[in-house]
Amino acid sequence: MEIKEVICISCPLGCVVKVEIDDGGIKNITGYSCKRGITYAQKEITNPVRIVTSTIKVDGGEKPLVSVKTKQSIPKNKIFDCMDEIRRMVVKAPVEAGDIIIENVAGTGVDVVATKEVQPAFLINQ
Repeated sequence: MEIKEVICISCPLGCVVKVEIDDGGIKNITGYSCKRGITYAQKEITNPVRIVTSTIKVDGGEKPLVSVKTKQSIPKNKIFDCMDEIRRMVVKAPVEAGDIIIENVAGTGVDVVATKEVQPAFLINQ
């Protein structure tokens, strides 16, 4: 039997939740203060996912970078692949908040979208 500890982020308490696992899966969950802790620990052990936030280079923009995020959570094991795609990407200004910058990032079925706008550099001087 293996025991894994996860820090629950479902509420501000930050409980250290202990999950007992064997070959058949999760056997017991302890250390939570609310039901959300159980749900969080189960998901974190069986299918951990994350929202990825980063920046992408902007060509010809008033700012050199635009902030981006994945539209939904992606599998934790795809984060490095996602970041590799983000690192290689350059987008042309203008960029609007909500624009899809990368479709189906790392084969996850999830898009990377802009979270801010970046106007072309020439509009600032006028």
